[in-house]
Amino acid sequence: MKKRQTSGKATAAVMAAVLLLTMSLGAPLAAAADWASVIMYHRFDEDNYPHTNIKIEQFKEHIAELTNGEYTVLPLNEIVDRLEKGEVLPDKTVAITIDDAYRSVFEIAWPLLRAAKLPFTVFVAPEGVDKAFPDYMTWDQLRILRDGGVHIGHHSYSHGHLPLMNAEQIQADIAKANGRFEAELGFVPAIFAYPYGEYGNDVKAVIRAAGFKAAFGQQSGVAYSGHDRFELPRFAMSENYGGIGRFRLAANALPLRVAEVTPSDNVLRRNPPNFGFTVTEDYGGLNGLSCFSSNQTGGAVPIEKIGSSRVEVRLASAFKPGQGRINCTLLGPDRRWRWFGSLFYIPSDGSN
Repeated sequence: MKKRQTSGKATAAVMAAVLLLTMSLGAPLAAAADWASVIMYHRFDEDNYPHTNIKIEQFKEHIAELTNGEYTVLPLNEIVDRLEKGEVLPDKTVAITIDDAYRSVFEIAWPLLRAAKLPFTVFVAPEGVDKAFPDYMTWDQLRILRDGGVHIGHHSYSHGHLPLMNAEQIQADIAKANGRFEAELGFVPAIFAYPYGEYGNDVKAVIRAAGFKAAFGQQSGVAYSGHDRFELPRFAMSENYGGIGRFRLAANALPLRVAEVTPSDNVLRRNPPNFGFTVTEDYGGLNGLSCFSSNQTGGAVPIEKIGSSRVEVRLASAFKPGQGRINCTLLGPDRRWRWFGSLFYIPSDGSN
């Protein structure tokens, strides 16, 4: 199943602004935190898929960074449990996740992660395994990972675009996957990852009702205590956006805590959206806050600050059908960046 290629303009613009700015604000952070950065990969050393692949040299740099003594890498399920309970985490806690169960996970990523003693999660969509797609793992290989302590997550059965499916279709797809997981692995994964990172309110409602503990998208940002457990963010790594500089920014990122986000649904009915949010934590002002959109080139988009905590963004042009992204960043202590991102699904006919 080929991943849709999406624009990286918003990420590129964020990176350009981040790397140019070198000032430091505020005092050093405490050793305890209620947040974690979750990193996402797909393929490893598969040059034919640059939008979802990470080069082996890049991946080795990431592992070296994570094992330099500055970070705490924990299993994703442990992080989810501790955030849900409001328990503290070490500062610079990181989780490693990998989507789709490609064969290069087993052949390339796992030996390196195992040697480094780094836990990780593989989100599996069973259809590719059942149909023996040549670039997917087998159930035998997944059982080896399971027995080796690798955490297995749920990625639907067919890896479809869930916003295009109705509730009954999503429920049937989840049930089919559940049956295959139970038959082949002996359990049903409790944590879900939305295929392509796409979800809206209707999709979230089905996943929540299905009994999952949490669900992750592919929007950039930091997971924190009090975050909606069914729209948790991850930082995606690929050849173009997997350099060690960006990786360090993601692994060191801080939450930009927001509420009252508009639009309230990530499936757009109005395009471009009237995007806005309220910052719920005192960061000593928002003068350094910038937002970047994947449908605009040339740097940050204009924002309007209302009072001391409300931010409004009015985009000049619509997103193309498929996906659109907005990323907002604010410099925090120790030159670490607070990050809040949104991924929108835009139906081709303007509706779902």
